[in-house]
Amino acid sequence: MKTVCEIDKCSGCMACYDKCPKAAIIIEDACVAYNAIIDEEKCINCNLCNKVCQHNNTPEFIKTQRWFQGWSSSKEIREITSSGGAATELSRYIIENHGCVCGCVFSDGIFGFEMVNTIDDLPRLSGSKYVKSNPVGAYKKVLCFLQTGKKVLFIGLPCQVAAMKNYVGEKYEDTLYLVDLICHGSPSPKILELYLKSEGCSLTQLQDIRFRKKANFQLHRSGYGFNNHISIVPEGMQDLYSFTFLNEVCYTENCYSCKYAKTDRVSDVTLGDSWGSRLTDEEKKKGISLVMCQSDKGLELVKKSGLKLEDVDIEQSIAANQQLQHPSQMPEQRKKFIEYVCDNKNFKKAFLNTYPKEYWKHIIKRMLITMKLIRGGEVTYSISVLKK
Repeated sequence: MKTVCEIDKCSGCMACYDKCPKAAIIIEDACVAYNAIIDEEKCINCNLCNKVCQHNNTPEFIKTQRWFQGWSSSKEIREITSSGGAATELSRYIIENHGCVCGCVFSDGIFGFEMVNTIDDLPRLSGSKYVKSNPVGAYKKVLCFLQTGKKVLFIGLPCQVAAMKNYVGEKYEDTLYLVDLICHGSPSPKILELYLKSEGCSLTQLQDIRFRKKANFQLHRSGYGFNNHISIVPEGMQDLYSFTFLNEVCYTENCYSCKYAKTDRVSDVTLGDSWGSRLTDEEKKKGISLVMCQSDKGLELVKKSGLKLEDVDIEQSIAANQQLQHPSQMPEQRKKFIEYVCDNKNFKKAFLNTYPKEYWKHIIKRMLITMKLIRGGEVTYSISVLKK
């Protein structure tokens, strides 16, 4: 099997798929890892896939020049976004200045990427998505818009931003704004689908899915027959998918050796949560974004976006966001869980096999809440400080 990059190190950025002129690339999602496989019968040895691959050709890292914490001055935007609404405000500024935004959107059961050029469409891009997204087509669309002379803001994971940088090249560096997100790792959507199946639904049935609200990590869904957003499990409980994500057992293989997990970045702006903020508890509950500016262009965008910006303790921010220091560390339970869930296609049995004590606690608590014998409490976690 001939692959674009090292076996099991593919991040699934899909840039090679978009770049190949002969459709000779197949992206294999084996649950445990992604691989970009080359169909040698179609391949013409142009080497474009290797050149655009961010694993093989990593763009230059840039030292962060300014650090902020902040939030949207709009109470509504701050309330509906996962953190402080920084991504929405940066996007709003670009659109108001006749540009376009490319970001991850959940639609028809797929976490794909779309171009947005109206303020009304921005809510579709909001919300953290703790699953591997599919950027196929995004690279071509962004380049097409840049060729018309428009400014484009691309928001994605660090590996996707690096891939976009390789795909577009230096010609449009003045009009392409790159924003990456502090990433903890991402599971295959197959794992999310298996979990939803165990709860009696599927991604294709859902109109929308939410992974968190502020520091509350809990899956909520809406779809055919569902009213607004309702939690997958009773309110006040942690669902099993969120547990596996927070405990770092479900990511694809490449995430545990991620080269982008450090303070130097490949983007103009980096966004995350200001978990280490020293601001009041009241402000923390409303959501505070961590904003890192690498380029002059990124700093200008942040300052013009209308965000309310505050100084931040840099050392505390790094300490509270471990992915600014190193990649997620593979726990000893990961091999057992990921192999079981991938081989047996049964999420709950894989969880029971890996975390029997936590599984039965979950079942008993869920039953007691359902019977109204106890009340569920607020489920609040910070990824960076979760104790395994």
